[in-house]
Amino acid sequence: MASEVRARMIDGAAQLLARQGLQATSFSEVLELTGAPRGSVYHHFPEGKDQMIGAAVDRAGEFLLAAVDPGEGATAEQVVERFLAVWRAVLTGSDCRSGCAVVAVTVATDSSALLNHAAEVFRSWRSRLGELLEAGGLSGEDAHRFATVLVAAVEGAVVLSRADESLEPFESVAADLQVQVRQLAGKG
Repeated sequence: MASEVRARMIDGAAQLLARQGLQATSFSEVLELTGAPRGSVYHHFPEGKDQMIGAAVDRAGEFLLAAVDPGEGATAEQVVERFLAVWRAVLTGSDCRSGCAVVAVTVATDSSALLNHAAEVFRSWRSRLGELLEAGGLSGEDAHRFATVLVAAVEGAVVLSRADESLEPFESVAADLQVQVRQLAGKG
């Protein structure tokens, strides 16, 4: 039961980070969203808000890695499409009001520990995407370079779509990324 409350609070913090950013994600907001008892805050996060935010960044990172992994035999194009599908779902499911919890922390924290935490999540995404793209047919160098381009371009596209309250910027970037991966795979 206690671990369930903690997990609910972490999930709630990740949702709030993605929707309203770091400054607006407080213990009170998390408690209101999740219905967790007030006493659970310092029981589960004795080191304070940064501990909860760090756990939420980890959760967001783990979620993306699980969602993007297509399993054995996926082509590089399929890996890119899965990555795009995750972010498309975030945008459409929120009417372009949610983005990336990891970006929210990266752009707003003044804590070097949280910034390093976010950087580690981004490194894990780039590393795993590079592995998947290489297994999907790209050369090692192309796969790892394109993984960085993929993460950076999609994160930027999500930000633009949120600002425009429209999927158009995201879909424009997505189309170009699909062309690029086909070219790198020798099919374009």
